[in-house]
Amino acid sequence: MGKEEMTKEELLEKSKEPAKKAMKWHPFYKGKIEVSPKVQIESLDDFGVWYTPGVAKPCEDIDENPEMVYEHTNKWNNVAVVSDGSRVLGLGDIGPEAGMPVMEGKGLLFKYLGGVDAFPICLNAHDPDEIIQAVKWIAPSFGGINLEDIATPKCFEVLERLREELDIPVWHDDQQGTAAITLAGIINGLKVVGKKLDQVEVGLIGAGAANLCLARTLLEAGVPEENLYLCDSTGLLHPKREDLDEESTPEKWKFAQKTNKEQKEGGVPELIEGKDVVVAASAPGPDTIKKEWLKGMNDDGILFAEANPIPEIYPWDAKDAGVRIVGTGRSDFPNQVNNSIGFPGIFRGTLDVRATTISDEMHIEAAYAIAEVAEENGLDEESLVPTMENTEVYIRQAVRVGLKAIEQGLARRELSEEELRDRAEKTIKASKRKTKNMMDSGDIKKAPDVDLS
Repeated sequence: MGKEEMTKEELLEKSKEPAKKAMKWHPFYKGKIEVSPKVQIESLDDFGVWYTPGVAKPCEDIDENPEMVYEHTNKWNNVAVVSDGSRVLGLGDIGPEAGMPVMEGKGLLFKYLGGVDAFPICLNAHDPDEIIQAVKWIAPSFGGINLEDIATPKCFEVLERLREELDIPVWHDDQQGTAAITLAGIINGLKVVGKKLDQVEVGLIGAGAANLCLARTLLEAGVPEENLYLCDSTGLLHPKREDLDEESTPEKWKFAQKTNKEQKEGGVPELIEGKDVVVAASAPGPDTIKKEWLKGMNDDGILFAEANPIPEIYPWDAKDAGVRIVGTGRSDFPNQVNNSIGFPGIFRGTLDVRATTISDEMHIEAAYAIAEVAEENGLDEESLVPTMENTEVYIRQAVRVGLKAIEQGLARRELSEEELRDRAEKTIKASKRKTKNMMDSGDIKKAPDVDLS
């Protein structure tokens, strides 16, 4: 029975299956990633090459020319997934230990989908200065830093300062990653309904890290300032909001000055009214967004309800309210608008050219690559973006991102389009092949069955 043939009750029950499996499979495997050798070891003599005494020569070479660390070590492919556990999924401030399953999962996606070696670094630190210092201390071992699930507003300071103070790319996936995949979904959603990016009215529910970066991205991609509206828990952002100021809430204040030109007031219902596109990155649902509010959207409306683990409103309820296209962050619903479609490929391209940062132009380039691959596969109301099974989307992003970094003068090494594609394709396919080989051999055991009744 397909999703389109299932009742709402059956869809709701099916949506609970991942959580049930997670509680059985996580303790079975006791972690999702591990470190494995990548060199041949044919005899004990080889350890004299990989470790002492032979290893001294590469050390000396790096000492003389620090850039050689990218040739002699795995720094070129290492990414730290850094979190303080202060805003994990939709669960809030649950701490570094409770955030570990998410960061390990991130590492799994990095490796399997992008061929990137990513390590969970969960910090027992909440002060921005402490987080920044900790990342700077460990940075020599990594070719990139992925900040994850750090609460607003400190995430802005942490990202900005680390981007300024480190010479490796620092990326906040809740900001740039969410913006990239959401922009891709909007681009293709508008193609399906026959509307233009520079003509639609867009409302963003939630003014945290994700939607503030998305707002900046949408403006850079062509949405006029006068067509963009943001709403936080207090209400619509506008210049007369006395609780917003340049010192204490600089990001919100900035958008309050240049969006919502009509200075509309109110809350979520007022924001939704008359919009062509609504993106929610707010409190998990269900029913954070009410069906009756969505009836005020324009015809052929597009809604992305991105809260995890439960979207602000279930897709079938949004459809009942008249919304034509609905996306969520979940893989078990149509139109998964999820960062996992973006960050593995974006980092692949970034690492392959040894970029010093990930610019907004780079993640916008990735968004168009995602949209192109989906369009080539055939667009419809439930297939706006590719699924994680689509290897080409990661390869395409890697190429486009790498080329954009080179164009912007942000790359340490220049590769041709053909070289970038060959490198990304080989690395990503090798990662998937190794995983399959370990499954076939039994080194990765089959997960136990789970009673879903």
